[in-house]
Amino acid sequence: MIAFEHVTFSYADAPTPVLADVSFTVPEGDLCVVMGRTGTGKSTLLSLVNGLAPHFTGGTLAGRVRVAGRDTGAARPRDLADVVGYVGQNPLHGFVTDRVEDEIAYGMEQLGLPPAAMRKRVEETLDLLNIAGLRRRPLADLSGGQQQRVAIAAVLAAQPHVLVLDEPTSALDPNAAADVLAAITALVHDVGLTVVLAEHRLERVLHYADSVAWVRGDGGVEYGDPHDLLLRSDVVPPLAGLARSLGWESAPTSVRDARRRVLRERVTVTAPTDQPLPTTPVGLAAGDLTVDYGGVRAVAGVTLDFAVGTVTGLMGRNGAGKSSLLWALQGGVPSTGRVVADGTVDPRVLKPADARRAVSLVPQTATDLLYLPSVRAELERADAETGAARGTAAGILRGLDSHLPLDDDPRDLSEGQRLSLVLAVQLTASPSIVLLDEPTRGLDYEMKHRLTEILRSLAHAGRTVVVSTHDVEFAAGVADRLVVLADGEVIADGPARQVATSSPTFAPQLAKVFAPVPLLTVAELAP
Repeated sequence: MIAFEHVTFSYADAPTPVLADVSFTVPEGDLCVVMGRTGTGKSTLLSLVNGLAPHFTGGTLAGRVRVAGRDTGAARPRDLADVVGYVGQNPLHGFVTDRVEDEIAYGMEQLGLPPAAMRKRVEETLDLLNIAGLRRRPLADLSGGQQQRVAIAAVLAAQPHVLVLDEPTSALDPNAAADVLAAITALVHDVGLTVVLAEHRLERVLHYADSVAWVRGDGGVEYGDPHDLLLRSDVVPPLAGLARSLGWESAPTSVRDARRRVLRERVTVTAPTDQPLPTTPVGLAAGDLTVDYGGVRAVAGVTLDFAVGTVTGLMGRNGAGKSSLLWALQGGVPSTGRVVADGTVDPRVLKPADARRAVSLVPQTATDLLYLPSVRAELERADAETGAARGTAAGILRGLDSHLPLDDDPRDLSEGQRLSLVLAVQLTASPSIVLLDEPTRGLDYEMKHRLTEILRSLAHAGRTVVVSTHDVEFAAGVADRLVVLADGEVIADGPARQVATSSPTFAPQLAKVFAPVPLLTVAELAP
């Protein structure tokens, strides 16, 4: 169905090709997961499947990519619209209408489907992705996860033969991600849909995969069985890390397979011992905090204290109020109730520059804070605005293990690279309280490990850190405490190990493999 034949692709002025002499074939009805480090060329590979590269992105293509017999180098994306459906990293960039129902119908209108057929497919797709309740909602009012589901629905409604997805679960909570992937997999098995998806949270998708394509970062791509490639790739999801730690000859791709092997081989582990969770001194406090958007109550009288020197994870389904709570704590949205930072300051009444030094927020959409023409300019501006020594922001960026070309336009970076840049810019102000909204979106495992180290070091240095995330593996590794929200209210609050292992939704894979031993990460395995 999809064939790469000696494909080499280079962007203008790039010193080396992104892809070099790449050849592999994805059979019809397969689900292929594309994996690799941030910035290695996964999105470029996906763009070649529907002709966005080189027709939209520019660049030079040698070799040939064929989809259902069509040469994507010769056919423009619109000529492939009846065959290939594509959902990019940022759903907002692909929306062309204002309402959910209209967006789902738009692609079918362009293909000239009869109104009766369109109506039927809209209803079926709304039900397939469990978003019927959103049908008349404005797209701009949806959460990031809801927008992602609508974008996938809009593509599926056109019933393409090939579905290309770039980070399809990055903004979804665990249950929503499982629902979406189950729906897509059902189409793979029931109607022979061919799916190629790139994903950094491999633990969510590998048990659905028929094959993987590992984009190495040196131009090469290795295609094959996930059980083999995961043992030698430079991306290491939790179960692959478990396999490497225990010396297994193949990597399991599901919790069930890993647990069966652990039981069969009688692998034993010791329950870790945690230090008591500190509660004082309080760095950030919220009392009866409420946020309303018109008739919607996003945060419903939340009272929480966040201790200095701790990392707190905020979790909950899409639309639970996590982002609204963070913005209210930072003073970025109107709210009622009490917010106190550093024991005396209400960030809602401070000037922007002063508020940034007290409470800094890294938003879910990193591009909201980037507007200068180069990475270098953004870093220098951060140093100048905060009064930091020259090179401070660049040093923080290097600490994230993100070596971005300083002269590149931030808009040309991947989502993960842009997020790294924004994080470096915000941390340059040395705020005493750091809030992060979905900071791992677009980050590979190594970068998430570095981010964990940075946030832990910030807490160790006496800062208060609060992170909203759907990434249960990241939360398990970074958080001292987990707070779970639902409908704007706190429904669970306690030590991270206790909260994570008491729920199958928020439990990391290692906790499920070794249950009832409450193990959270591979690093906790006894030597």
